[in-house]
This record gives sequence, C-alpha cells and structure tokens, in this order.
Amino acid sequence: MKKERRARPPKNSRGGLNEVRVIGGSHRGRKITFPDAAGLRPTGDRVRETLFNWLQAWIHGARCLDAFAGSGALGFEAASRGAGKVVMLDSSPATAETLRKNQARLALPGIEIEQRDTLAWLRDSAPTPFDIIFLDPPFSEELMDETVTLIAQRGWLVQSGLVYAENGSGHAPGIPENWRLVKEKKAGQVEYRLWRSDP
Repeated sequence: MKKERRARPPKNSRGGLNEVRVIGGSHRGRKITFPDAAGLRPTGDRVRETLFNWLQAWIHGARCLDAFAGSGALGFEAASRGAGKVVMLDSSPATAETLRKNQARLALPGIEIEQRDTLAWLRDSAPTPFDIIFLDPPFSEELMDETVTLIAQRGWLVQSGLVYAENGSGHAPGIPENWRLVKEKKAGQVEYRLWRSDP
C-alpha cells in the first residue's frame, strides 16, 4: 500500500497570512487565508480529501460543528460540499476575525462563527445536536479527551451522528462505549478516525 505523505506547509504570501484551498464542492479551488498562530495547523489536502470521501453519503444538508476551527479548512470544506449548517469555534480573536473575512469573501451560506473557548461553549451552551462534529485541536494541548466527554455527556451529537477526530501519532482519544469506529488512517505523524454513535 502506498504511504500518504504529509502535505507541504501552507503558503505564506500575504504578509503573515497563510493560504489553503477548498478542494471540493461549489467553492473548489477558492483560497482560505489564516494567520500565523501557535498550534494552528490546517488539515492537509490529502487528509481532507479522504475525510470528505468518507462523508460523502452524509454531508449534504448536515448540521456540522468545527469545534477547533483554526484555518476553517474543515468547516469551509463542509459548507462547500453542501452542509446545511456549519458552526465554527475558535478562541483567538485574530483567527475568528480572519474566519469571518473568509466567510464574507466566499459568500458561503449557513456558516456561524463564534470566538469562544470550545470547552466552555460545550459546557455552558444549551445543546442543539449536530450530525457531524470535527475535532482537530492543537496537538500540544490536552483537549481531545475532555471535548469528547462533553460531547457525549451533554448530548451534542445526534443518534448515529459522526465524529471526526485528528490527533498526533500515538495519542488517540478515549471514546465513549457507544461510539463505533467507521474508518481510520494515518498520514505521517497524524492519525485520523471517523466514529459513529450507536443509538
């Protein structure tokens, strides 16, 4: 089996703003910009292509949460491919502002951007369950396990909903008993998995 190589670092050609491209859907080829920030590491093109191939039967009209939006690559990709609603969370004011500028420039409907700490938002907000949740927190921070626990305990996922989790090699999160592994793969030092909640 041919091994996947890690994607090249995003281009930085706009005075400190990096760029990635939407790779599928109505906005295929359009650029997304994002600032330099500690821990901000957009999901590479190959991984995104694999992920959205996995999701193609479920993405149209889905209600999605991009819990650690960062560059917005996952959220904008989902919207481009027909998601009905995408909520993006990021705690950084600069990153959230850049996400809003990208949204305005791309004119993608159904996107809501909030500058919020993800754990606090999941803990304090009234849950409106999502069909698909994307989890790609900074690898250097211990966020994944607590995020998964809050999603499961507070009812943020619909029955048979899907959770995408991306983590550094050897650091897979603890998963609730009723989440079933659907797909998994590795690209360089990145492991990524798709889980589905059983009724």
